[in-house]
Amino acid sequence: MITQLISFLEQFSADGRRLQFLDVAKQRTRYLTVVLEDIYQTQNASAVLRSCDCFGVQDVHIIENRNSFNINPQVVIGATKWLHLHRYNEEKNNTRQALRKLKDDGYRIVATSPHHNDVDLEALNLHNGKLAVVFGNERDGISEIVKEEADEFMKIPMFGFSESLNISVCTAISIQHITSQLRNSEISWQLPNNQLNELYLEWLKKSIKKSGLLIEEFNKRNNTNF
Repeated sequence: MITQLISFLEQFSADGRRLQFLDVAKQRTRYLTVVLEDIYQTQNASAVLRSCDCFGVQDVHIIENRNSFNINPQVVIGATKWLHLHRYNEEKNNTRQALRKLKDDGYRIVATSPHHNDVDLEALNLHNGKLAVVFGNERDGISEIVKEEADEFMKIPMFGFSESLNISVCTAISIQHITSQLRNSEISWQLPNNQLNELYLEWLKKSIKKSGLLIEEFNKRNNTNF
């Protein structure tokens, strides 16, 4: 029935817009997801979301412990409209809950931090299953809980005097490299058809004026409940 609703709503969307939605949705992935722990600078937070959209990472998991996650509209430039943001902010410390949920969903936790068992970004094995890459906050990096829960550790090789990168730069470098490697691999990184259709439908609804009223009309005609 979802395909019928899609066909119905497509009548109210321009051809070019529909094709863009489909092209972008086909490049989205959930094989890689990004986890942000306690980010406090709005410019960094917004730049990370923009990078995720640019490189096709659909889901971002946001852990808010001491710091609230705020967005700068001038930096993010509407990227949040096309992403799924999962926020963890109901407990005093939400990190363990977030990471264990990701593990339950089949992700291995990759912490971005120098560690005695770490690997360089280029050596990260993408064939070992889905990965959730965790980036810590601007001052402290990842927490001790992330270190406890991590399955693997990864670092970006650096050859200058500076010991670290800005988190937004670190995230952009990491996800650009990983998504590029995925697209050049035989790994099944794209969304399955049901998730692709759901995402395409979601974007159609967001782009069509009064889509709610149109869906009500569709439901009446077909005795459905979307």
